[in-house]
Amino acid sequence: MPFPAGCPLARGWPASVALESPAWKVVARWLRCIPARAAMDHRHERDGAPKRACPSSPTDDQDLRTPEKRVSAVPDGLPSPQHPREWDSAQLCAFLHARGLGDAEELSRLRENDITGSCLLHLTESHLEKIGFRKMGMRRKILDCLHKLAQSHADKMKVFNDPVHGHIEMHPLLVKIIDTPQFQRLRYIKQLGGTYYVFPGASHNRFEHSLGVSHLAGCLVRALQERQPELDINHRDILCVQIAGLCHDLGHGPFSHMFDGRFIPRARPGFPWKHEDASVQMFEHMIASNNLRPEMESYGLKLNKDIPFIKEQIAGPIESKKDDSSWSYQGRTEEKSFLYEIVANKRSGIDVDKWDYFARDCHHLGIQNNFDYQRFIKFARVCKVENKKHICTRDKEVGNLYDMFHTRNCLHRRAYQHKVGNIIETMITEAFLNADPYISIRGSDGKEYKISTAMEDMEAYTKLTDDIFLSILHSDRPELEAARDILCKIERRDLYKFLGQTQPPEGMEIKKELWDSLPSEIVKAKPIITELTPVELKAEDFIVDVINMDYGMKEKNPINNVRFYCKFDITKAIPISKEQVSQLLPEKFAEQLIRVYCKKTDEDIIYVAKKHFYQWCIEKDFSKPQDVDVVAPEMTPLKKDWALNEDCAKHGSMGTSSPSKFRQKLFK
Repeated sequence: MPFPAGCPLARGWPASVALESPAWKVVARWLRCIPARAAMDHRHERDGAPKRACPSSPTDDQDLRTPEKRVSAVPDGLPSPQHPREWDSAQLCAFLHARGLGDAEELSRLRENDITGSCLLHLTESHLEKIGFRKMGMRRKILDCLHKLAQSHADKMKVFNDPVHGHIEMHPLLVKIIDTPQFQRLRYIKQLGGTYYVFPGASHNRFEHSLGVSHLAGCLVRALQERQPELDINHRDILCVQIAGLCHDLGHGPFSHMFDGRFIPRARPGFPWKHEDASVQMFEHMIASNNLRPEMESYGLKLNKDIPFIKEQIAGPIESKKDDSSWSYQGRTEEKSFLYEIVANKRSGIDVDKWDYFARDCHHLGIQNNFDYQRFIKFARVCKVENKKHICTRDKEVGNLYDMFHTRNCLHRRAYQHKVGNIIETMITEAFLNADPYISIRGSDGKEYKISTAMEDMEAYTKLTDDIFLSILHSDRPELEAARDILCKIERRDLYKFLGQTQPPEGMEIKKELWDSLPSEIVKAKPIITELTPVELKAEDFIVDVINMDYGMKEKNPINNVRFYCKFDITKAIPISKEQVSQLLPEKFAEQLIRVYCKKTDEDIIYVAKKHFYQWCIEKDFSKPQDVDVVAPEMTPLKKDWALNEDCAKHGSMGTSSPSKFRQKLFK
């Protein structure tokens, strides 16, 4: 807000001179009455009475004049009443000077360090000491005065009752973001996609998950701020981290990971698209279409730095530099590198996004969650590792972190990669592929988009949610009949039949470019020694689902990228190897599962298809499917390793020193 022409600061005078001028004595009188007026308004609102008319100056006691007269009674050249968080540094200096807090030299340093009204709730004694307020008593008086001022004008924090985290408070700016069409869209996108058709409780959506991630991001960054004031974490850092947590999933499509993991690769092969990139685009669209920039500035955010910082937390560096040793982020300097490890930790995978979906998914799935994120927050510290600051934890927590990744693996095995949930998502994908040419979604400038192209326009993408399932299912358009039939089968539970699961040997995993050729290989793998019912099998009758399971970093151990500190020196970060923890930890951190399904439902066809699948496993030297001894016992002797299982179980306690020696004895 510009100062009046007669104001010394408007003329460019130094603060130390301006604060002693007669004009500022009038300003100070007006500023001095703001907290009292706010408290009076609050008291009258609480009691249900109308607001008491506020005097335009401390000496003005004529409270019964009309609003028009009250406005006109403000002395010429004085600014109109304003929220304290909108004050600039000069107004803040004038307020403190009027209260007799700080000399002219100290107050001028507030202006030099750009301390504005948006910082009121976040100033600490160490901040004031760093700026140049030398006396401890004065620092405490200033903080007490500013905190009372901020509380008397406090923005209302909105409280959400979350089933996982309890009652959580949201900053008013976060509430502004939540109350936009782009964020509300997340109410209509299932967190676990097709898993809801297997686990009746898994009905939660991306909306509540995003609230939880924002809450946990605030918990972690505030804990670090309180524990380590030297990190210089300010209110902008906290707000940006929370916004990133809130908006990190804005780009998810219908049925979450089904859309970017199954549908887009088949609808647009080779198209380089990730939901994180769409989250950044949707975030930009949300800010522009809802005019949020002034709101963000009013809460003290510096848009040229803070908006890039939020984007980088979601999807990584905006522009990657050629030199790997250089700092590639724009939003924050290398001194605050640890902030990029809170929402989406690219270094180790330990982040608040996982903490929320562990707790939330386990709650809705009915599965026990073995990881306690609150304990991790208690022990989290920032330490220097190779001249960069990283979030570390206590050495005694290393076992708990292995449990965390084990919990992640269990969730994938039991729920996320459930064999029925996966085939339902495959069927939904096929329905969407059949419907794609006939679905029209209106975007910006009236342009029409398909399901597979809606992400090219954020206005169109905002309209694309799980509701597309029902739109196809309830449509009577003849061109959607094929897609509609598939979705009707899901409703009737007439699903594709599971033939079995196998695994390739270590080092012989199937590469992605070969996945499309697997169904034809199974058709060709016809058993020789068995008599089969004469049925015709085609490659299109089979679906081969290849799943890569890992601890989050492919074949690498993510704990190798974590650093720990011990109680004897909390500033020194050290690695801890797996051998230092336990001999019972996993030796491998990745594996590949191959599941085969058949679209036919006739029992004779399923029986023959299973035999083809078993023969294919023998020819490829894959692991033994679990039901082969029951369905096709005549095929078990065809592969020596398959015939060993039952005998090894019987003779495992008979002193055989190793499986290889037992194999030699059995087949001597």
